[in-house]
Amino acid sequence: MICAEPVLDIRDVSKTFIMHLRDGARLPVLSRVSLTLNPAECLALVGPSGIGKSSLLRMIFCNYRCDHGHIRVRDGTRWIDLDRADAREIRQVRQTTIGYVSQFLRVIPRVPTRAVVAAAGRDAGLSGDESDKRACALLERLNIPSRLWALPPATFSGGEQQRVNIARGMIGRHAVLLLDEPTASLDAANRDVVVDLITEAKALGVAVLGIFHDADARRRVANRELDLSAFAVNV
Repeated sequence: MICAEPVLDIRDVSKTFIMHLRDGARLPVLSRVSLTLNPAECLALVGPSGIGKSSLLRMIFCNYRCDHGHIRVRDGTRWIDLDRADAREIRQVRQTTIGYVSQFLRVIPRVPTRAVVAAAGRDAGLSGDESDKRACALLERLNIPSRLWALPPATFSGGEQQRVNIARGMIGRHAVLLLDEPTASLDAANRDVVVDLITEAKALGVAVLGIFHDADARRRVANRELDLSAFAVNV
């Protein structure tokens, strides 16, 4: 049975970037963003480019710290304040609770694609055998030919790299999944595969927070939308 209680709770989150190479110039981005995310739903962040959608995902994943407010995630039976978490807690949350598919694939050079994806599974707590099996299944489903699995992803096209990135982000069994334009650079057939993977994850109770510039993909996976224009800083 899927729990009806939220797994992600964001309250009054604000972010201003300090441009240290520009004499400390301040660049306000978001002010007092609030949202909750429930299991088995997809909330789509919308609004014009540059409004702060990707920055919000990075704050949730603790790549950025928020300047004000609170970001809490439910890890099993307890809540963790991500804005106050130390490095050990952040590592644990990334392993067990929050998965992230960024816009860009960043991996160690020359590591084979199959190993790249399987390593993400082990990092998420899967056994070695399970990681390898799930990596192969995801790569096959995302239409990465098996003859390419021994090659590093840097040799691939942009669309192929994005599909490897999706496999890495979705190989674990995370309760929350952050998606930053997962269907960008994909053709229609592969976009459909990604939509199916998201739909299946939701059916298993995964809570999805995503950015989808592809309106059709957003319509097919999102239960609701949040326009971040309402939280933009006017300067």
